[in-house]
Amino acid sequence: MGTATGTTDNGLGVLGPDELRLLRAFDSLVLSWAHEWEAQERRYPFLLRPADLESIDYYENFPHLGLAAVAADPARLGELRAGAASPLAELPASVLNDAALALPSAACYSVYFDLKDRALPATENRFTTVATCFRNETHYEGLRRLLGFSMREIVFVGSPEGATEHLKRAKEQVLGLAGRLGLKMTTEVATDPFFDRTGSRATMQRLFPVKEEFVVDGLAIGSVNYHRNFFGERCAISLPDGAPASTSCLAFGLERWVHALTTRFGDARSAAEAVLEAV
Repeated sequence: MGTATGTTDNGLGVLGPDELRLLRAFDSLVLSWAHEWEAQERRYPFLLRPADLESIDYYENFPHLGLAAVAADPARLGELRAGAASPLAELPASVLNDAALALPSAACYSVYFDLKDRALPATENRFTTVATCFRNETHYEGLRRLLGFSMREIVFVGSPEGATEHLKRAKEQVLGLAGRLGLKMTTEVATDPFFDRTGSRATMQRLFPVKEEFVVDGLAIGSVNYHRNFFGERCAISLPDGAPASTSCLAFGLERWVHALTTRFGDARSAAEAVLEAV
């Protein structure tokens, strides 16, 4: 593992006391937005079911990111250790059981799976959650790119008009915060692979971007995402009138904000004070 300020090649970065204080200060700030927007705070299970991910084409669209939580078979593991000439550096697939659970790569999936097969009580419903997410990246780089990281999201589920208004409000809030903190932030349009690039949804995506990233010094530290009624259809989440719900979300990589703010203010302690003053 490596320190918060150092570079690691295995994605296992460590946060010290000042970095943790900064992370919590920033997360508390975002959580205050969620409360202001009347978002229900939820804590979901840490793991997901592969069947749920398969229902949203996750393994088709993100096969490179997929990570699983797998139990080792005690008997096979014992045999391997007994015959090993040196301490195990990794667990080979031969001693592992089939993976019945998956590690999440985004916090919002749990919101949609929790609402599966349900009719919403209103046309505007907001939720907020924080999750430890995991991504099987090609390389890792300190807090800029971690194997496991914290993601805070504020998610809207309801009418199409409400979903787009949520994005507009979120974008204004983030850019306003960046201005108060003196962060040189740009927004960049990214693609969303959940939509068929050859179909009508791809045409709509070109007319209305479904994902915009907040970028500081070449690093995406957050995003706003519009899924239209994709998750509403796939998870059978319906509006009071029976139509599929639309969804959108505001997402932050908390460790990436720690990196960006520490770089901006010179150290994590000064950055935390600046965040507290920016509330």
